[in-house]
Amino acid sequence: MKPVRPSINVLVEGITDEAVVCSLLEYVGLTCGTVYGKNGRNYILKRLSRYNQAARFAPWLVVVDLERYPGCAPDFVRGVLQNPASGMQFRVAVRAIEAWLLADAERLAAFLSIPATTIPTNPDSEPEPKITLINLARQSRRRAIREDIVPRQGSGGLVGPGYSKRIIEFVKETENPWRPEIAIKYSDSLRRCTEALQALKNWEH
Repeated sequence: MKPVRPSINVLVEGITDEAVVCSLLEYVGLTCGTVYGKNGRNYILKRLSRYNQAARFAPWLVVVDLERYPGCAPDFVRGVLQNPASGMQFRVAVRAIEAWLLADAERLAAFLSIPATTIPTNPDSEPEPKITLINLARQSRRRAIREDIVPRQGSGGLVGPGYSKRIIEFVKETENPWRPEIAIKYSDSLRRCTEALQALKNWEH
C-alpha cells in the first residue's frame, strides 16, 4: 500500500499561481488540497493572521509575490507574519511567480517558440518577471501565443486576453510542461520554497 501523501491547504494570488503551486507540491510529494484566495496579493495580506490561526490545526502553504518591495524576501516575511504557526509555510516569489517559470528556460522557450538564449539566466534578479515573460512572448513565432499573452494595443490591459490560460497550459497541460526540478537550479526563491515544503511532510498537530 502506498503511503498517504499529506494534503496541503493553499492560499495564492490567482489562478496561474494555483497551477504553479499545485505542480510544485506534486513535485515534492505533497497533495494540493483546497485552494483559497485567488483575489490578489492584498486580499491575502489582509487576512493572513486568520489563515495563520488555521495553520495551528492543518498544514498551509501561502505564496505571494515580492513585487516592488524595496527590501529582501525575509524582511518582507518578518514584516507581515511575525509568529508563523507550526503548520504555516509563507513563501515569497522573487519578484513574481513568473520568475519561477522563467527558471525552466528550455521548456519555456519551446512553449513560446523562441530561442532559449533570449531567456534571462537569473530570473530572480528580474525587476518585473511578468513583463519579461510578456516581452519574450512578443518574439514568438506563433501568432496565437502573441495574441493570447501580449496585451492588445489600446486595451489598457497589463496582459493579453489569454494570458492565464496559456500560463496554465504551460505549467500543466502541455506534453513538455514546466519542470520544478530544473527551475530550482536557477531560482533561489523557488529552491528555498521547495526545501521549506519538506517540513510539511511530517507535520503533526
